[in-house]
Amino acid sequence: MDCIKKYFSELNANQLSLLEQFQQHIIQWNEKINVISRKDMEAIEINHILHSLAIAKLISFKPGTKVLDVGTGGGFPGIPLAIFFPEVSFHLIDSIGKKINVVNAFIEESGIKNVTAEQIRAENVKGRYDFIVSRAVTAMPRFLSWTHGKISTTGNNSLNNGFLVLKGGDLTDEFAEIKKDYSEHNISQWFEEPFFETKKVIHLAYR
Repeated sequence: MDCIKKYFSELNANQLSLLEQFQQHIIQWNEKINVISRKDMEAIEINHILHSLAIAKLISFKPGTKVLDVGTGGGFPGIPLAIFFPEVSFHLIDSIGKKINVVNAFIEESGIKNVTAEQIRAENVKGRYDFIVSRAVTAMPRFLSWTHGKISTTGNNSLNNGFLVLKGGDLTDEFAEIKKDYSEHNISQWFEEPFFETKKVIHLAYR
């Protein structure tokens, strides 16, 4: 976890241990099912865990915040963020059952208390959340249609309630038809690794 410690000196020993445990968990499960790309196996810490934690550079979630992770796959970005923010509630969802099984296995093995994981489509999720996070699941217009009505209108974080999504490349066309305020934040301002040169955190406020 040297790379994580370089950028997040505030993490305690238990949090670093959990992140390391999660990394090993993904490696072990990836031998059984395709949780992440095989070519990324040597770069999980940077390409997946550190990438997920870029959201923590943009916002420090207040205790009690509710976050929904849509299309979490094997637990990204939800699990690293849940470890970073132990007083924040995370609900991780994916339509693929075998990937949710990976997440639930880690929740059980690690004893982490602020995460639930469920096999369900975003359209069918009940309740409202302060933020919805995701990592390049689909184009934003489609993503917004999946998650319509699931953002709480009240919140006390430094950013307005809404969406925090990890994206890459030129997003001009993708966001052209969205009639909401959004901001792009280049991850390269926080992390120096070449992987992040084109990567961004997008905050789209609910209004």
